[in-house]
Amino acid sequence: MKLKVAVIGAGVVGASIARVLSMYENFDVVLLDREPDVGWGASKANTSVIHPGHEEDPGEHPVRARLCVEGNRLWRKWVEELDIPARWPGELMLFYSEEEAQRAARYVELARLNGVPGVRMVWEEVKQIEPWVNPGAVGAVYAPTAGLVSPFEAVAAIVENAVENGVRLLAETEVRGVRVSGGEVCGVETSRGFVEADLVVNAAGLHADRVSHMAGVELDFRIKPRRGEYLLFDENVHVKPRMILHPVPTPVTKGVYAVTTVHGNLMLGPTADDLPEEEKDNLSTTEEGLSRVMEEGSRLLREVPPRDRVIRFFAGLRPEPPRGEWLIKAYDDPWGFVNVAGIRSPGLTAAPAIAGYVLELIAGEYDVRLSRKPSWNPYRVGVTSVRGKSPEEVDQLVKANPDYGAIVCRCRLVSKAEIVETVERMRRIGLERVTVDGVKFRTTAGTGWCQGQFCRWGIALIISQATGTPLHEVTVKRAGYGVGDVKVLLRGGSSC
Repeated sequence: MKLKVAVIGAGVVGASIARVLSMYENFDVVLLDREPDVGWGASKANTSVIHPGHEEDPGEHPVRARLCVEGNRLWRKWVEELDIPARWPGELMLFYSEEEAQRAARYVELARLNGVPGVRMVWEEVKQIEPWVNPGAVGAVYAPTAGLVSPFEAVAAIVENAVENGVRLLAETEVRGVRVSGGEVCGVETSRGFVEADLVVNAAGLHADRVSHMAGVELDFRIKPRRGEYLLFDENVHVKPRMILHPVPTPVTKGVYAVTTVHGNLMLGPTADDLPEEEKDNLSTTEEGLSRVMEEGSRLLREVPPRDRVIRFFAGLRPEPPRGEWLIKAYDDPWGFVNVAGIRSPGLTAAPAIAGYVLELIAGEYDVRLSRKPSWNPYRVGVTSVRGKSPEEVDQLVKANPDYGAIVCRCRLVSKAEIVETVERMRRIGLERVTVDGVKFRTTAGTGWCQGQFCRWGIALIISQATGTPLHEVTVKRAGYGVGDVKVLLRGGSSC
């Protein structure tokens, strides 16, 4: 008998759980999210680092430490299987004094305890390893297994693969209650009606505490939003650290990072500011926070580009649980409820390993004898891009499809063919609303110097033509593309 599973939250953790469960005949999986698209929560705005695992104390957080190290290893396989943009440059934890060096040495020992390979102290050679290091740094902890991915593209790829393997996605579906009968879960109440389920997996990110309370468990568990602000620079700035740079962590945060993203932009951030519980959707940025990012970035780098080379500043929210403890637990009261809550950093890194851990919990707690699908397909191929191709390769693409020669986003060199294919893929996974932002995050169209000022209308027009949605109703940032009186006039109304 198949168990019906409702996974709440289509971020990187929920999507990874859905993908892993889709490997088995035992489960009929539905993935729910309140947003119009996948990965629009904490997964969308983060530092994109795949941590090595040497910053996790196995004595204090044993599960977190183990899953971080395992996740780093699994991502190497997943990015290959799913064609996710990634690179593995390694990282330097910089220190600026003997006192900081003593604190940093602890992470070499944690690496040994966690089985993280190659971690060592470097001193004068740090400037040869990474020429962009600030001259004030006296040394660093070098961790060669650190990596970078494109977080949103990772979530989209995971969901595409999960859906191909039988998972059903329900976006724009807010969970409003967990129905329990006779001590057992029987489904979830949503904004779109009741969804029957034998198992409910709560991976709702910042709102996982509320979902847990709906099931009547962990009533004292509270998640606070921790805001991190970032600066993203034009890809043409000459400051491009090869490696991931950051300071010695504090008890609150790993600190501001300096990275060159997989798409070639210098990015600095994040800050770490705890907000009130009721501000779980507050993505505002502050002058103080952004100034702090610039200041901290100048400690890491020998040169920071001027602020007029910043093309975007933004904030992300991380779910911070009590004492930093991840809450991953399968319950027998009510039977069938599984918490995967409070997954703060290094949640992105650990996501594939968390998914495997949840599978083990379900199999053990609910006596499921797992049967692997012989037809399960681990592979997904990304959208073909003209960016980075040779002129000869582009010619071949254009001969096969002239839309590859129609460049919609000139900053990022994204063609009409790529956008059309992306729209088709979004509809294929079950998105009822194809958004400009969803296309942007999947293709990078609109993320360059002009931030979509020249190409946004072209993207919206392609979406309109492909979906039959009136142009002014195409969604940009959760609202219609029409603005003010323009929207009123297009609808045939009056602004008077």
